[in-house]
Amino acid sequence: MPNFSAVPDSAGPPYSDAVAASPQHPFIPPEVNRLTWDFVARRLLVKMLGEFAYEEIIRPVSAPAASGDAWTLTLDDGSSLGFRARRRAYGSWHVTPDTITLTPPRSPGEPPAPGSSAAPGHPTAFGDPYAFLIRARTLLGLDGGTLGHLVRELSATLVADARIDHTALTADLLADLDYAALEGHQTGHPWLVLNKGRIGLSSSDAAAWAPEARTPQRLPWLAAHTSLAEYRGTAGLEDPARLYSAELDPVTRAVFDRTLRDRGLDPLGYLYLPVHPWQWDEVLLPLFAPALAAGTLVPLPADPDLRLPQQSIRTFLNLTRPDRHSVKLPLSVLNTMVWRGLPSDLTLAAPAVTAWIHSLRDADPFLRDECRVILLGEVASVTVRHPVYEELPEVPYQYKELLGAIWREPLTGHLAPGERARTLASLLHTDPRGRSFTAELVARSGLAPAAWLRHLFTALLPPLLHFLYRYGTVFSPHGENTIVIFDEHDVPVRLAVKDFVDDINISDEHLPELRTMPDEVRAVLLSQPADFLPQFVHSGLFVGVFRYLSALCEDRLGVPEEEFWSLVRAEILRHQARFPELKERYELFDLLGERIVRPCLNRNRLYEDGYRDRPDRPHAVRYGTVANPLGRP
Repeated sequence: MPNFSAVPDSAGPPYSDAVAASPQHPFIPPEVNRLTWDFVARRLLVKMLGEFAYEEIIRPVSAPAASGDAWTLTLDDGSSLGFRARRRAYGSWHVTPDTITLTPPRSPGEPPAPGSSAAPGHPTAFGDPYAFLIRARTLLGLDGGTLGHLVRELSATLVADARIDHTALTADLLADLDYAALEGHQTGHPWLVLNKGRIGLSSSDAAAWAPEARTPQRLPWLAAHTSLAEYRGTAGLEDPARLYSAELDPVTRAVFDRTLRDRGLDPLGYLYLPVHPWQWDEVLLPLFAPALAAGTLVPLPADPDLRLPQQSIRTFLNLTRPDRHSVKLPLSVLNTMVWRGLPSDLTLAAPAVTAWIHSLRDADPFLRDECRVILLGEVASVTVRHPVYEELPEVPYQYKELLGAIWREPLTGHLAPGERARTLASLLHTDPRGRSFTAELVARSGLAPAAWLRHLFTALLPPLLHFLYRYGTVFSPHGENTIVIFDEHDVPVRLAVKDFVDDINISDEHLPELRTMPDEVRAVLLSQPADFLPQFVHSGLFVGVFRYLSALCEDRLGVPEEEFWSLVRAEILRHQARFPELKERYELFDLLGERIVRPCLNRNRLYEDGYRDRPDRPHAVRYGTVANPLGRP
């Protein structure tokens, strides 16, 4: 269990003194206490109401005889949930904390309250998401199985939130952290309500391996015989020996080789890959036992490097040797929408996708020289197929993502002197004192907030737009895989992107720029209709990040929401004017239409897929349409 007592009281939330004064059972983490729990539970209920209302899972109505920002929702038992909320971009609901009340139903024969037609009774403060689910389970239309698993994910998310709050740092301290350390202080997906459910992890597992535990770990390795395993690498890493010489010191490599020889096995017939210890215990030992017995899989010791799990849970950065690759490992844990394994076909193709996307960037002077966009390539992979599950295409997809590894380029070597990197998600963070992380960076830059935002949009949008318009290729630029590069004054200057094989989609139009795409790449990237491709920018960046950032900038930086979106629109139009020869593409891949299909993530969990097994990975649900704040006047 991490030593949370090492965190200074000044870094904790407002209730840290009360926490310190409370006796704690040795097997109960210190963050699990009444004050912390009530705080994070109330905050999650605020998020639940806002995101459920945005996706029209619930439909609040204006409260009678109240101002325009007062809303009410009738629950199953006739009680009335009241709250205040502002309607914002993309039809969002911004619920005001500490305004949620519950009014019990009127007893039969009880007259209405004098002078009011509202639900009778006396409203009381309400902040319990569990009680909301109990009182609204019919309203939500959830079956028993979904509801049962939902409560489990809710509890796990709240425990993780409590851990984060208990060890929270103020915005000024966070701004001084490096990229790897800052990741452990993030609060997870802003849109998905149950964003840290991690079904499969125990409490001790989370304490060891969750990003908010911030615990550096050593990873054990595995030798996989080439009858089960395949290696792929980009130019310069075609031979796995080149990768291993860079990733493993000679002593560790010799230990691995000797471990095989001591069993009478030839190291030349094996590939080496790191393994997540949780995956080893929960998946490899029971499901790959025949291969372990036969010696086609052989456990190896841990290498000496300390690594830190990042927000994606399954990706580790190397702290001991930051110049070495980060590694992405399968973790058969259900978190957010999917099981967090590594699909065999994508793992195998990842280096080819990297080589192709790098070739587009390297041959394009705008991307290469003007944008200087960083594409953190997945440059090597080992894919280990399960000998039985791979022959059964109808089995749940989680059983086809069990074992493998992807090595990704480290960010460190791409940064110029004075540059710093932070995920886009970090810009949405607010510390326990209410200080916005973005506000801290703006203050450090010395720029006016609107000017700082112009720099942000100029850093982010042109490379993403150019890939879309010129090459019919779109990233899913969400907060975790999109990285903002700042100069020494904390001004945004350029973009880094990762997760290509998982998050790139291409147009199904016969564009000349896509004719030279290798067949191996075309086989794994999803192709989409041209009019649908811009949805990935809307879903990942505009709805998934900017709709929260625009509200934060209005509330904390004094930049009106309308001005925020006008700055985004101006950057898009500026880019289009820069390349007038692509005019037809701007109409083909239209980002500025008056309405867009509403992307939904929580609906996927509640209704579309729930917790059912399926042979293919799920995708976001789309429900109705919403006004596009970038729409033409």
